[in-house]
Amino acid sequence: MTETSKKSAHRIVVGIDGSSSSVAALEWAACQAEVTGCTIEALATWEWPVSQGWAIPYAADWDPAAEAAKVLSGVVETAERAHHSVSFKQTVVEGNPAPALVAASIGADLLVVGSRGHGEFVGMLLGSVSNHCVHHATCPITIVH
Repeated sequence: MTETSKKSAHRIVVGIDGSSSSVAALEWAACQAEVTGCTIEALATWEWPVSQGWAIPYAADWDPAAEAAKVLSGVVETAERAHHSVSFKQTVVEGNPAPALVAASIGADLLVVGSRGHGEFVGMLLGSVSNHCVHHATCPITIVH
């Protein structure tokens, strides 16, 4: 199967960061997938921490990719138990979540994100990732509160 044909399959992309908003987004998307017959592509991202002026301390054996995969797996396993008829694919990508989700939206039927993730200020109605996706996604988008 070519990359183009993979991208053209009926699928719903969901951004997962482990926040309650992203868990709600996956639940909403799974219900939509049951109705439409789409596959769910649950996507998590990770980045090495960066700072200016001083180094951020972290354990030498810390593996942010494995940590993101573990969070993603736990959230998806819960959704799989509740939605037996839905096919789930888990994808972990290095990079900023906003452009990664926009890239994954190419050829998707729908992009679903939570309204706020872990990195947003409490009280904001729309997070920066959600906002970026609204303006740049190549498919329809649903934001779940």
